[in-house]
Amino acid sequence: MSSALLSGPQPPHRCRPLCPGTAAPASALRKWPRVTTGSSPVASTRHGPARPGCPRCRVMALRALWVLRYEPRAVLFSRRYPTVEARAEALNGSTHVAVPPDSDFLKAMLFELRLTDDQSFVEHRDTCTRIDHSSVHSVRVEGGDLWPVVAFKKSGLIYACLPLVEDALEPRPPLLTIPGLSQGLALLFGILDYISPSRKNEAELSAKASQLRTLIIQACPLGTPLNTNISSLSSSFDDIQVVPTDAKQPAWRSNTYKGKPQVNVCITEKVKCMQYDKRDVVDMWQVYGAVNCKCDIEGAAPNVTLTLNLPTNGSPLQDIIVHHCVTSVDPAMLMSSSVNPLDDSVYSGPYKFPFIPPSESFNLCYYTSQVPVPPILGCYQLIEEGSHLKITVNLKLHESIKNSFEYCEARIPFFNRGPIAHLEYKVSYGQLDLSREKSILVWVIGQKFPKSLEVSLTGTVSFGAVGEEHPTDYVCTGNTAYVKMYFRIPDFTLTGCYVDQHSVQIFVPGKPKITASRELISSDYYIWNSEASAPTMYKSLYY
Repeated sequence: MSSALLSGPQPPHRCRPLCPGTAAPASALRKWPRVTTGSSPVASTRHGPARPGCPRCRVMALRALWVLRYEPRAVLFSRRYPTVEARAEALNGSTHVAVPPDSDFLKAMLFELRLTDDQSFVEHRDTCTRIDHSSVHSVRVEGGDLWPVVAFKKSGLIYACLPLVEDALEPRPPLLTIPGLSQGLALLFGILDYISPSRKNEAELSAKASQLRTLIIQACPLGTPLNTNISSLSSSFDDIQVVPTDAKQPAWRSNTYKGKPQVNVCITEKVKCMQYDKRDVVDMWQVYGAVNCKCDIEGAAPNVTLTLNLPTNGSPLQDIIVHHCVTSVDPAMLMSSSVNPLDDSVYSGPYKFPFIPPSESFNLCYYTSQVPVPPILGCYQLIEEGSHLKITVNLKLHESIKNSFEYCEARIPFFNRGPIAHLEYKVSYGQLDLSREKSILVWVIGQKFPKSLEVSLTGTVSFGAVGEEHPTDYVCTGNTAYVKMYFRIPDFTLTGCYVDQHSVQIFVPGKPKITASRELISSDYYIWNSEASAPTMYKSLYY
């Protein structure tokens, strides 16, 4: 039975952390109306003026937004929304905690993320009973615990926002009932994409931070995120787009398309794997996918229905999270979860998604799946004999996998050692190259495995003197080492998931052009040395 890996960024899984560009499941979204005006206390909804406390009147809004710097410490950008803060104070009642000054929030945020010089144990922050499963934090400030703060750090910066919660904060409501979380995280990722290219140039970083104040007025007026693609906006006030006046046009369609209708769909599945080739350690693997769409269709609110299908022996999709533009979805689809593999709630499709597409490219949904076997089975043996190492690598492509790669290679790094001085080897297929720094063996298998679907590599490696320029690793010491696989298989998915072009329904005049593609890509695909101990940290299927 497969398990989810701990290493690397995690897909939407189990407790379903919110992902960039996605919102809560559509079963909950049906309660939240499409808002076509600003985030004023009285907003227009599908069933009339907004009423405080009505679950159908909830809108996505942010109380505050920050970009913080912790090397050196500074507030690079901040934006507060007094009208949303007034609503929060009225809705949260006695549990309301006011947004502190920027300097105080910076200090509290650094403490929460353990970025201060003082690394001493703090009970409420460091207790083992507190396990973070997402980017949502509770930040302790002078007035109490500020929650839910969505925050993450990247390249010396902290991106944070505080969504509005339209309920009392004690007891804390489930994350999936807070509509501002997913949009707030998507907006932060949009800011990250806008700022990150300028991180190497301080002058450009300062200029972009200044321009960001103008762009946020367009992207998030009055605290309501309307466009999370910050890079697509203009920094000129003359080009600010007016909120659509067509009552049928949703806020996420910032402009209308003119031309021949066409829809491009791409299913990308990534497989993570850790293999140990040991009886007492279970191998682990997991598949997670995303369905990306780009819909160029005329009209203020075009309706599109896309269907994902599985073959008879396909692995069911689980932990499905949909984009907020999806108008309805089968509840059984969202109930299919990998938290409990013995649950009988597995839904095998077809998976239908009716939606009103945004103007830009977007991920329609994310999912995971428990596939029976990994695509490539491997065995790695590394034995130290005197001054040299003997290595043996055996790889086998599973017979159910399409034997047609865009690329396939195995990289064998040697940490904490000097440059490779002598190499003798024999490969049954492909070719072996040495990296420029002479610390990694690159076994290029190519675009196909042989008819036997098995390849092998044997060799002897010796090293020169250790230098500072050679890679080191505190985990992979001695014989603890791995082979890492890199491959991409076009027109193939491990679950068998595909889009039938004839099943895509678009309710607009004319015959649209439908383009569908799919791919399988390796991600953190490790084969550990079976002759030594290897890290076995992973997330259990049961919390």
